[in-house]
Amino acid sequence: MIGARYLGGGRCSFTVWPPRAKQVSVSIVDAKTIQAMQPTQSRYWTLECGAEAGSRYFYRLDDQPQRPDPASHFQPEGVHGPSQIVDHTAFQWTDSDWNGPRQEQMIFYEIHVGTFTPEGTFDGVIERLTALRDLGITAVELMPVAQFPQERNWGYDGVYPFAVQASYGGPDGLKRLVDACHGHGLAVTLDVVYNHFGPEGNYLRQFGPYFTNKYNTPWGEAINFDDAYSDPVRQFFIGNALYWFQHYHIDALRLDALHQIYDQSARPFLRELADATRRFGAEHQKCCWLFGECELNDVRLVEPAERGGCGLDGLWCDDFHHALHVLLTGKRTGYYADYDGIDQMVKALQEGYVYSWDYSHVRRRHYGSCNSVGQQASAAESGAPIRVHGSNAAVYERPDGGLS
Repeated sequence: MIGARYLGGGRCSFTVWPPRAKQVSVSIVDAKTIQAMQPTQSRYWTLECGAEAGSRYFYRLDDQPQRPDPASHFQPEGVHGPSQIVDHTAFQWTDSDWNGPRQEQMIFYEIHVGTFTPEGTFDGVIERLTALRDLGITAVELMPVAQFPQERNWGYDGVYPFAVQASYGGPDGLKRLVDACHGHGLAVTLDVVYNHFGPEGNYLRQFGPYFTNKYNTPWGEAINFDDAYSDPVRQFFIGNALYWFQHYHIDALRLDALHQIYDQSARPFLRELADATRRFGAEHQKCCWLFGECELNDVRLVEPAERGGCGLDGLWCDDFHHALHVLLTGKRTGYYADYDGIDQMVKALQEGYVYSWDYSHVRRRHYGSCNSVGQQASAAESGAPIRVHGSNAAVYERPDGGLS
């Protein structure tokens, strides 16, 4: 696995992917040592050496300045500081009998850890779990917690996908929160961003071809999911998803803005991610859900692979939210101009989307698709989960029920 893996007994293995580098070394800050790494045939570089959990380190590629690990598990000094080795076996979990709610029982409450409580920490959220449970919530959704610059941020400009935000409480803080949620009967969904990185502290270009100029995005070059050298990039993000399920006992991932993931490969990254997630869940006898956000209303994301889809477990339904927002507020500006309230809200409940290849005056074109079974089942019949807090308000369930 990419990153630093603590082996116990004061030993650690390091794996990094800089395929064009001629020399790579690990600098252990605490021990003041620098050790050379060795390349593999696939151009990963590896090293096993003496290093204690909690030790801080940098990588050095050729004659470049030393940089943090792209797969760092913790950045205690921020996005420019050294990475820290984490012993994930040290935390004492108490959720061994946790089974979680079924998908159709999930009622989500979205939380921004930095603003949800005065403390702005994972431990601060724990104090509110009883109130959330009493409200009827069955699943807490955390906005992105991957390390971002400074101490407060929406989280969508993270640059270390494996590292838990230090100002929120770091790895142990998130584990305490997940463990407490499960103790309260609450599932945990984590918002992850696989469509871009933030600008500050983003050193990925110095390591390898994580980006491609084949596509333009609002953030510049797209992440490389289908160009040359894309296999290790895809594995980087698949490994990240499984990392949250394995080491943090996360129940579901909310995949941000899938319409900004550009991938024309015959086997899309998202299908590969869904397949890997299902295999992991089967091997560990654990339900691991993938819920996507996509403004294209594209049900191929939730169609099973045998029908040409990606096999995600559900999609956030903006159409429901927008129709309800217009109904309650009367606001009709911007993209809300495409919505007129109750009739469209009913359609979203019955079919999953309002725009299922319908003409949008805002977009000036037809867009969207419909679930092949959606027109025959209401949301109540399909058990589509409802998200009760946040910008999106419903989940569009996979046609086969989303059960792995």
